[in-house]
Amino acid sequence: MTESGSRAALDRVVRRAGGTSVFEALAALPGSDLTTLQLELARRRAAGLSPATVLERYRRDRFTTPSPLPFAALRRVEDVLLATLAARPEPVEVVTLAPLAPLGTHSALATVDQNKVVSTVRGTDVAADPTNGLALEAAVRRREGDAPSTGVVRLAAIQRVVRAQYVSGPAMFAHFSLFAQVTAGRDVGGLGFERAALVEQLTVLVSALPLLGAEAVEVRLTVLDPRFAPVADAARGDLARVDLASGDAGEVPVTAVPDPGRPTGRGYYEGLCFKVMARLDGEWAEVGDGGFTGWSRELLSNQKERLLISGLGIDRLAAARR
Repeated sequence: MTESGSRAALDRVVRRAGGTSVFEALAALPGSDLTTLQLELARRRAAGLSPATVLERYRRDRFTTPSPLPFAALRRVEDVLLATLAARPEPVEVVTLAPLAPLGTHSALATVDQNKVVSTVRGTDVAADPTNGLALEAAVRRREGDAPSTGVVRLAAIQRVVRAQYVSGPAMFAHFSLFAQVTAGRDVGGLGFERAALVEQLTVLVSALPLLGAEAVEVRLTVLDPRFAPVADAARGDLARVDLASGDAGEVPVTAVPDPGRPTGRGYYEGLCFKVMARLDGEWAEVGDGGFTGWSRELLSNQKERLLISGLGIDRLAAARR
């Protein structure tokens, strides 16, 4: 639905519910009172549903139907990613994230429109991106002194997420699995943290892809701040020296190239961002994305905090493996 269509629908519903004054009063309710009201509304609506109605909704609702991909195909991709992560010298803790996040996690941290997130009546959001949850956990550990002696917090997760916006096409689902990494730390000067974190995360991604059927891998680096140009240059050199396992068809070429014309991610990332492309069955596909953000700086109110995030689409790789 277009923005104007959404607004027209909202205006129609507000008029039917009693007008703008009623809507504003509901919006101003304390969180606990609003939850009480929404729970009762949900209870009454659920009470009027029959088992047959629930079954029909299950069959047709894109949020509730099972993934068309076999469990074994998804699990194989997850196993390869986790094994690649465990083989790295840097200790990374794999976290089991909750399926819910505090209301506003995705819109307040990542500037994602709240309409693209499935919100619940209990003041939470259904997880839409594991990097947001990992960023919150990393911030807690940084603030409470639970970071390793180095001060750098490295976390990863695999999470089934839900996106509310409508998408169509192959391997495009309302719910899907993502592999995510976050590295949080403090500015050490000379962009030293940024260079190390970027190479660590990219090495995990490019090392796993040949084992998952990629015939070639390309990392596209976009410099958003001229100060980060040396970080991108160093990453290209470091990735050229990464010792990769052979893929199904033998040695897999991995290249890192500049991507100055990237239109997306500006305003979401800062300093530098990247896309990870894989050639699967002869065609190039975007399978990963990442970059530096100011989330931990905002969460901890500390200008010295630094954070790198990245994600890899598990369903897309599983579909290609089939």
